[in-house]
Amino acid sequence: MSTALRIAHGTFGRVALLDMDRPLVRHAHPHCHVLLKVEGADTQFIVGDDIAPLSEKDAVLVDGWKPHAYVHRPGQPRSLLLALYIEPGWLKEFRPAWAASGAPGFFGTSHGEISPRIRTLTMRLAADMMSSPDRTAAHEVTLSDLMVAVIERFSPWRSSDSLIRSMAHPAFDRRIKKAVETIRSQEGPATPMDAIARQAGLSRAHFFRLFESSIGVPPRVFANVVRMEKAFAAVLNQDVPVAEISDRLGFPEPSHFTRFFTNHAGVGPREFRTVSRLAS
Repeated sequence: MSTALRIAHGTFGRVALLDMDRPLVRHAHPHCHVLLKVEGADTQFIVGDDIAPLSEKDAVLVDGWKPHAYVHRPGQPRSLLLALYIEPGWLKEFRPAWAASGAPGFFGTSHGEISPRIRTLTMRLAADMMSSPDRTAAHEVTLSDLMVAVIERFSPWRSSDSLIRSMAHPAFDRRIKKAVETIRSQEGPATPMDAIARQAGLSRAHFFRLFESSIGVPPRVFANVVRMEKAFAAVLNQDVPVAEISDRLGFPEPSHFTRFFTNHAGVGPREFRTVSRLAS
């Protein structure tokens, strides 16, 4: 089983130090997502249609809403990863153009060779999270330096200001906007996508094509992202049993919720909550 060694969370988003030995399903995040290897075996992710290697020399870079999956082959040794899920609003405080860090195209590549500074900051953040999990203010300072170094190295934002501004304010079909609002507002069991397509006045096939071309991910992936973000918020911030969260999110059994959470986050909701509270 994969293990969460440390999890820090705050206005910056989430940072997780994960000891991985199992794959993750194809999923997405509304964040600027960066993966850095700390130690263990070299490994890889699939980002969109690209194979993105992760090693001491290579980082994996995932734009907001970009579908990706973790590939862990049977018998492969474990990999210790630093996974950054960074809020675009937090990055905007560094430079206004970085508000587009949660949009498609922010990174110029799905992976790239890191600098010595990125490697040093990665190791420092991982070590500090392990030795002093409650020093979140200090971790945020290191995280700030790390994200600045990553974005300066891998994002073409300096030469693409107009593109980034347009990405920060996407416009899409009003029917898809209505569908997005429906998915975001759902409580309990998920509404079937066929029903959402009918509510939008679209055929199923047209709805799926238009949704993915507008949002960047298929509607089912989007719905899972929304469900997972609600699950993260509840597990982190609400002092209620996991079974209650499972029921509220519409899972027929708590075990189904635990499997869903684990397949997306790498660890189950109880472990995620326990480890994240070390940083409180």
